[in-house]
Amino acid sequence: MPVARAGGRVRIPVVRRVASVGAVAAVLCASAVLPVPAALAAGPGSGYDFADGARRVDGADGTADAERLVPGTTYRSSLPSGGKVHYRLELDDVTSTYVSATAVPRVGSTVASVDGIKVAVQDTEGRSCSFDTAGFGAARSPHPIAAWGMREISPGKALCQEAGTYYVSVERVEPADTSPGTWELELTVASEPRPAKAGATSPPGAWDSASPEPVDGRAERRPGGAGFETAAPVGQGVWRADIAPGGTLFYKVPVDWGQQLSATAELGGANGGGGYAVSALDLSLYNPARGQVQNTSVGYDGTQEATSLAPLPPVGYANRYAPTEQVNTVRFAGSYYLVVHLAQEVADGFGEGPFALTLRVRVSGAAQAGPDYVGEPEPRGLFDVTEEDREAAAEGGTADDDLAMTALAASGIGTGSALLVGLGVWTAVARRRAVG
Repeated sequence: MPVARAGGRVRIPVVRRVASVGAVAAVLCASAVLPVPAALAAGPGSGYDFADGARRVDGADGTADAERLVPGTTYRSSLPSGGKVHYRLELDDVTSTYVSATAVPRVGSTVASVDGIKVAVQDTEGRSCSFDTAGFGAARSPHPIAAWGMREISPGKALCQEAGTYYVSVERVEPADTSPGTWELELTVASEPRPAKAGATSPPGAWDSASPEPVDGRAERRPGGAGFETAAPVGQGVWRADIAPGGTLFYKVPVDWGQQLSATAELGGANGGGGYAVSALDLSLYNPARGQVQNTSVGYDGTQEATSLAPLPPVGYANRYAPTEQVNTVRFAGSYYLVVHLAQEVADGFGEGPFALTLRVRVSGAAQAGPDYVGEPEPRGLFDVTEEDREAAAEGGTADDDLAMTALAASGIGTGSALLVGLGVWTAVARRRAVG
């Protein structure tokens, strides 16, 4: 089961062998009576896995009553229809800070193509440090979307460099005909220390921007998570899952300094039906601080379709000085998130599915040394790639074992049935790994 660490980051233990029958039985019996962890409990009607232990914070109508957000912490909040909520930061003059807001509309709510959220950071005089927006696009299908704001320490910036109080605002960008319901919010706050040595302050030079060939080979089954905190770990390879219309799957890929990520999402053909769904398959990439790097989508007419990320540069500290988001968001190492959404409209023409999803992931280039930070980021390890991360990505720590066990615990079935089913799950996992 995922193990929570300081700051809310989750490390996934990698299971290399099946335990003894007695040990499995004991675990399953305990699982049958334990409550489901909060990290795997979706918000009311949202289908999204909010972070375990996230602190509840209320957004204020104005800055005067704004509650403080602390780096390294994950929060749970809400965003009313047509509203704007504020939060407060207390910052020094040497550390960059990133705030990401994931908005989660209720399943079945109505959204428009230009509907979405805006996240902004300002100083006490109302001067803008940054702003970012995220929307649902032409498919008009409700699903989790995330935008970020930052107070960045940079020699090329004149504003927002001083220590003191800053304010974060999150607001909805919506036309009048969208759903009036409140959206749930998951907020994360991350800090990045300055490097010990000042490096280049100009964008990186030439890099290989040719579109890489998609990874081929036999697909390995890897069900996706239902939120950033429960994202399924994947590395280079071909991964297979099922996705239903209106569903969103989360994956995380460890990408180290100097490495280049590429990904393609494929949707299998339908068994009957007809019509055309606009922007049916949506693929988004987020960096370790949950800032969106890129988004791409493709329509669907019942035949197999695919969409790929545009070429991305190798991960590098100096990327932040580039003028385009495609480059400047690839500014630190760590877990990059691939988020796949299948539009609800697909069900209208082709049924409820589920549909076959294939994810082809490539991580090219050798890992390099990153900046020598003065101090630790918060959460700790956010911009690191460890051997544990690589092993989890290759072996899929939670996809087969922990989520299966949690499903048993959540199902409410009897201990004896849980034991029989659970032993079957563990045996199947052991056989698959032995063959693979």
